[in-house]
Amino acid sequence: MSTKVDTAVDSLSQRIGARVRIEREGRGWSLTDLAAHSGVSRAMVHKLERGESSPTATLLARLSGAFGLSMSQLIARAEAKEGRLLRRADQPVWTDPQTRYVRTHVSPPSDLPLDLVQVVLPAGARVPMPAAAYTAKRQLIWVLAGSLVFMEGDTRHAMDAGDCLELGPPADCVFSNETAADCTYAVVLLRSN
Repeated sequence: MSTKVDTAVDSLSQRIGARVRIEREGRGWSLTDLAAHSGVSRAMVHKLERGESSPTATLLARLSGAFGLSMSQLIARAEAKEGRLLRRADQPVWTDPQTRYVRTHVSPPSDLPLDLVQVVLPAGARVPMPAAAYTAKRQLIWVLAGSLVFMEGDTRHAMDAGDCLELGPPADCVFSNETAADCTYAVVLLRSN
């Protein structure tokens, strides 16, 4: 069973790499241009686009921010399935190879200005996100199970199951699970049109 999951993750990583190339080329950017906009090295972008490297959450946040997209939008574009009903089995799932953080894009692709994502953050995991990942976006974080510490710039938000936070102006952020149990939370992203 783990081979099947690993194959699916590798396949999604390859589709994400192809999507990054499509987004880059659609803007008329070279590898060097994307590296300059995102702060990700040209060599790493090249490896990702060729499917030679699995992206981390931090890397995807930087690239998606450079494109003016959320990480959810970038992953959803890589997985694009049509229809108003997105069944659990068809929801794009991506696992960060560095932290084993699991991100599931729950909402179907639509013209609604909203994306819904579920994240399982393993015990002890820490995922930094650059401010660029939050530019021109409004987001809510809703803790579904466990505890989450969300650092928004210098502000520490300790959240438990049921707590919901509206993010403020863009800032470098860190999602941390300081407990011995997994934390599950939802990210509700409102896209500006």
